[in-house]
Amino acid sequence: MTFEEIKQLLEIVREHELSEFELEREDFKIRVRRQSGAQVVALAAPAGPVAPGTVPVIAAAVAPAPVAQPVAPPPANPDEDDSELEFAIVKSPIVGTFYRSPEPDAASFVEIGDVIRKNQVLCIIEAMKLMNEITSEYEGEVVKCYVENGQPVQYGERLFAIRAR
Repeated sequence: MTFEEIKQLLEIVREHELSEFELEREDFKIRVRRQSGAQVVALAAPAGPVAPGTVPVIAAAVAPAPVAQPVAPPPANPDEDDSELEFAIVKSPIVGTFYRSPEPDAASFVEIGDVIRKNQVLCIIEAMKLMNEITSEYEGEVVKCYVENGQPVQYGERLFAIRAR
């Protein structure tokens, strides 16, 4: 195994945040394990002759793992104000594509300003070719729609703000 291959392997382990990885071939074995903030790499090479470009010795190296830095809160969104804290937020229960209406030419299920009742359909999220109706858990007035029609949404993403009654 070349030094470049080992570097690529370490990058994959770091990228996927693996706690332990081991690779064994006929004449070569490598184990990478993260322990308490450090990355421990143990290499074992064959006892006999070594091909050019391969690691020729048994070695151990300790490299500090990347330290998580505190993340500052994102800047305040100018479209949001503190009054949004009083609203009930309907979030996406699945990953998929957001649709405001049952068909492209049909009217939206709800519009801003509409008074809705509990269990009323608010939108559809298409996931894996299945149309999932998203209903309201609240009664009240729709005050904001966070997502544009046809836009992909993630699990937990805000869809609507409702002034609950």
